[in-house]
Amino acid sequence: MKKIVTSESVNMGHPDKTCDLIADGFLDEALSQDPNSQMAVECAIKDNRLFIYGEATTKAKIDYEKIAMDILKDVGYKNKFKIIKQISCQSPDIHQSVVKKKLCANDQGIVFGYATNETKEFMPLPILVAHKLMKKYDEFRRTTPDFFADAKSQVSVCYEDERPVSFDIILLSASHSENCKDLQERIKEKVINPVLAEFKSFVKKSTKYIVNPSGKFTIWGSFGDSGCVGRKIVVDTYGGASKVGGGCFSSKNATKVDRSGAYYARYVAKTLVANNLCDRCEIEVSYGIGLEKPLSLNINCFGTEKVPLTKIYKIVDKNFDFSPDNIIKELGLLRPIYKQTACFGHFGREEFPWEMARHLSK
Repeated sequence: MKKIVTSESVNMGHPDKTCDLIADGFLDEALSQDPNSQMAVECAIKDNRLFIYGEATTKAKIDYEKIAMDILKDVGYKNKFKIIKQISCQSPDIHQSVVKKKLCANDQGIVFGYATNETKEFMPLPILVAHKLMKKYDEFRRTTPDFFADAKSQVSVCYEDERPVSFDIILLSASHSENCKDLQERIKEKVINPVLAEFKSFVKKSTKYIVNPSGKFTIWGSFGDSGCVGRKIVVDTYGGASKVGGGCFSSKNATKVDRSGAYYARYVAKTLVANNLCDRCEIEVSYGIGLEKPLSLNINCFGTEKVPLTKIYKIVDKNFDFSPDNIIKELGLLRPIYKQTACFGHFGREEFPWEMARHLSK
């Protein structure tokens, strides 16, 4: 059976991603001073206004304005911003249910982890390439005044019998200056071609390329759109190839299972595929606020398992512990490692501990 699967990515100049970066910048600063910080400080942006709001229970002294302005400057904003801030401590009702002898889940929720052996990163090809295009674009736009940080990519891949066979459409939209010349040719030469060189077997004569279909993209970032934390859940995960949980990642410390549980579910799914127990795997886990253990676990290998599914469940039970306290300890999630996750995807990048597939006791 043939089908086309499409995924997108966005660069850090997209207002939603800018807010993710800033929120995770706050989190990293808190953890660098106080690893036990309980953080959920978000932000929203429109024009020259940045709204900072949320909850923080921490011993850290955080200069929210400076962190935000440093990130906005790196993104490429040259204007001044008016910052409006509203931050309180975490609700004591929540705090007492989470911070116990063993850390417990900060909320109820479902999370998903996914892995596939269609790429060496164990990621779906469409989202993997979409992220690589944005990473390459961000490197390129910093070398010239003609392009700005707001950009999107979209990759459509043709699959046959659940395996990728070719790129159908590569689409990229990039913000640019009024006097930018040869835009399409430069994006193709400096961004698209270098990325696709790694995936030559999927590039066909039929592959189509679309660059800036709007024709003009000179008003960018918060002056062309509004943004807030957590609106790019599909971009942050698997590009639509797998289900997504009920909450976003950025701004949240590791007791928030929306984040840590999803990281661990990816860790388990990737380990199962990397150990050749299946070709594809989706892990679903559910949690309840204040509870030490997860409520449910579901494993779906989509019929690709190499051993009976009952054995896979036993292997997972023997090798993995989905409790929040263990997840935090096993993956080392009290460190300031989160700002680097905010753009170009949370998965498929070897610098993160949840990407280290492990040996299994069977």
